[in-house]
Amino acid sequence: MVYRLKTVFGRFSPLRIVLRASPVLLFTYSDVRNSQARLKEFHPSAALASSTDLRFPPCPDFIALTPPFDMPHDQAPGRPGNLTPEQEQRLKELWTIVMRTFSVSPPPSLLESSTITNTMSTTSGNGSAAPPSEINTDASANGEKSKKKRFGILKRKDKDKDKDREKPKDAAAPKPSRTASTLSSPTIGADDENDKYGQSKQFKEALAEMTPEELRIAFWSMVKADHPDGLLLRFLRARKWDVQKAHVMMVSTMHWRLKEMDVEAIVFKGEGAALAEHDEGFLKQVRLGKSYLHGRDKVGRPICTVRARLHRQGDQTEDALNRYTVYVMETARMCLKEPVDTATVLFDLSQFSLANMDYAPVKFMVKCFEAHYPESLGICLVYKAPWIFQGIWNIIKGWLDPVVASKIHFARTFDDMTEFIDRDVLWKELGGPVEWEYKYLEPIPGEDDLLKDTETRERLLEVRAKLIREYEDATWTWIYSSSSEAQNARHEVAKRLRQDYVGLDPYLRARTVYDRVNYIQLN
Repeated sequence: MVYRLKTVFGRFSPLRIVLRASPVLLFTYSDVRNSQARLKEFHPSAALASSTDLRFPPCPDFIALTPPFDMPHDQAPGRPGNLTPEQEQRLKELWTIVMRTFSVSPPPSLLESSTITNTMSTTSGNGSAAPPSEINTDASANGEKSKKKRFGILKRKDKDKDKDREKPKDAAAPKPSRTASTLSSPTIGADDENDKYGQSKQFKEALAEMTPEELRIAFWSMVKADHPDGLLLRFLRARKWDVQKAHVMMVSTMHWRLKEMDVEAIVFKGEGAALAEHDEGFLKQVRLGKSYLHGRDKVGRPICTVRARLHRQGDQTEDALNRYTVYVMETARMCLKEPVDTATVLFDLSQFSLANMDYAPVKFMVKCFEAHYPESLGICLVYKAPWIFQGIWNIIKGWLDPVVASKIHFARTFDDMTEFIDRDVLWKELGGPVEWEYKYLEPIPGEDDLLKDTETRERLLEVRAKLIREYEDATWTWIYSSSSEAQNARHEVAKRLRQDYVGLDPYLRARTVYDRVNYIQLN
């Protein structure tokens, strides 16, 4: 195989690899690493052993693999714009299964094209997806429940266009419950010893209880201002690029968000509704600043500080505590700035005593990070842990996935903490020089008035629904294409989706104390 490598030192983004006349890619970046050590951190070597390891649709003689135009220069591995060819193929396979799960068909123009046939790999034991034509996940195969709208997020006026994409339905025909049999993964089951959160069971329940449209709504509600690829890649990385396991994890998460926690309602109601409804258990935690978002570590991750000494088990119900935890995690998502896509959690255990210990919220937080917010934790710092915490830690670490456990660091002194957070940005409560302390600003009258403007919200959601459909169409095109133009077109739509969400956000998300102090800056 002949290849040419060109790079401009100092930034990785101009890197361009041109591969000629070979559908099987075998390459490393060792030459670049020798001359540019910084590349090692962001793009590890990739080597594929045989044609069975990588399955592409038929490709032209020249393939250009370049980070898309608008992607951050320092994107970490396995993120949009920084994927190996094998990782990109896994992403295509997951998108194929996801689109079929949502009963989203390719656009008619693509269905009529000869390039769509026989271009995807067959199902294999390594988790690769079957051809789109062979993945039997359409709702029409198992019946479809009546669709439920949630803020009309995917409502479309152009119904005739939608009919072109849907198979005709017999209105008089019985509609049996949708089962998981056509989507259940051969690599994970209810008795899988690694399925400690019962996600395979949740996966089957989701497919039985939720229509394809509900699953689609849950997914796009979860995307918010993120790059859609970035969301899928979180699940792929969490499941070590096993497509089937990533699919199970993602669908079970959508079920958890929509049916168990009702995450969008927590975000929509926020602090203002808690005040109006006298939800004292929730409000007390926000006002105390039991946990708060402030500052960024050396990598640029937002810091969520948890002051364990302020917790008392009887001060709030378990439900209020869980809703507060989800509220903080969803708020932290709004604080991420590309290329950073993880947060730092700092447990301040100064003045901690056994009276503050409560295993239930710790277990819930661990479950959130491991099962429903994958690849969201950058590092976890445990600061000034007293000797009594040693026994507690021995219990907690037994619950942790090894990957999560590897991200936990104990900082016994201020100097230990400065290995991760610059000394000059740390505030006095933690021993730093900055004059800052958490003060809760009460909701401002009228700050959530846009949440009541249903007419404007519906209009904006209709615009977003068209963008989502455009992205889905572009994704189908990319799945069957090997050109960089198809990928770049998707990223352009993803950029517009993010910009669109910025305008839509105040109609879907109640303002928080972090909006009032300008810590959240979506623009």
